Amino acid sequence: MHWFRHTTLAWVERTFSYAVGREYAGHRGKGGGTTTTYVKSHLQEVAAALSVLTGEPHPLAAAGVQLTP
Repeated sequence: MHWFRHTTLAWVERTFSYAVGREYAGHRGKGGGTTTTYVKSHLQEVAAALSVLTGEPHPLAAAGVQLTP
């Protein structure tokens, strides 16, 4: 099952951004180095990524957030 999480998170990170992938994974600790201090993502971006991944609308995806692979 871990391979599924790894594959999904790799796709999200490569398709959208490091910040969206990190937030999608739920990684919020300080263990990401200096980059994580400056790179941020919003819940609406993560919801939009999930919407693209599943092909279904997500209620938390903001109407103005347009993420395309």
